[in-house]
Amino acid sequence: SLCFPQKLWKMVESDEFRSLWWSEGGRCVAINEDLFKEEVLGRVGPLRVFATQSMKSFLRQLNLYGFTKVQRDFQRSASLPEFLAEEAAASAHNQILYYYNPNFNREHPHLLEKCKRR
Repeated sequence: SLCFPQKLWKMVESDEFRSLWWSEGGRCVAINEDLFKEEVLGRVGPLRVFATQSMKSFLRQLNLYGFTKVQRDFQRSASLPEFLAEEAAASAHNQILYYYNPNFNREHPHLLEKCKRR
C-alpha cells in the first residue's frame, strides 16, 4: 500500500478526481474542499482512498508530511487547464485550498521519496 504523499501524487496526476489538481505550474496542490469531501473522503469500502472521512484529519496529514497552506494572491495560473479549473471552482463559490511542499513537485517526481512524516 502507498504512503500518504504517494497516494496524493497518484490522485493529483489522475483524471479520475476533479477535486484536486496541480497549481502554480506544478508546485502546489489545489483542493476544492467541498468537492473533495464528497468525491474522496465520502468513499467507503474498497473505493476508499484514505483511512479518514474527516477533512480536518486529512489536513492534519498534509501538515504532518510538511505541506504548508499557501494564501493565494489573485495572480491567475498560466496554464489553461489550471486556469479553467480555478475559474470553475471560483464561480461555484467553493473554497480552494492550496498546499505547498518543496518535495511535492510535478516536475521533480524523484523528490517524492523525501516527503517524510515528521
